[in-house]
Amino acid sequence: MKSDRVESLKRLEKICHARGMPLTSQRSMVLEVLLQRDDHPTADQVLEAVRSRSPRISRRTVYRVLDTLAELGLIRRVHHPGARARFDAKMHRHHHLVCTRCNRIVDLESRRFDDIALPKGKSHGFKVYDYSVQLVGICPDCQKKQGRGKDSPSGLFHSDKENLEKNSAQDS
Repeated sequence: MKSDRVESLKRLEKICHARGMPLTSQRSMVLEVLLQRDDHPTADQVLEAVRSRSPRISRRTVYRVLDTLAELGLIRRVHHPGARARFDAKMHRHHHLVCTRCNRIVDLESRRFDDIALPKGKSHGFKVYDYSVQLVGICPDCQKKQGRGKDSPSGLFHSDKENLEKNSAQDS
């Protein structure tokens, strides 16, 4: 893992040099923070972590650096409906488990998903160049909390039960 961090920081330096951009301490610091995390932090969570190292850094600077790092292809934004963007420094193809209750995102390495063939040509006008699969469900922590809740006797909401039953039938 340490070598991945070193390689990513060297890549930042090379890209900045090639584009005539300064390699700022802020860019390095934000990238380092993301490389040390695997919880897909929001911009505000990155800001909090960066401020623990550099208390005077502004929110605007951190947000701008996140945008720049994403544009440079050093990090990616992870989106899912109804939640704020989160950031991921893992640039290799991997997939995510997304909790619909707490918005937690967990990395999922899967050769089965990696081997999905990209559509040939344009699909609905899109030129597809990459993909990742997001499996949506309820994380273990939220399942435990639901067990004490009043959602339904099984701890799942009606729409969750329908999706679970549909997916279970397809897997059979």
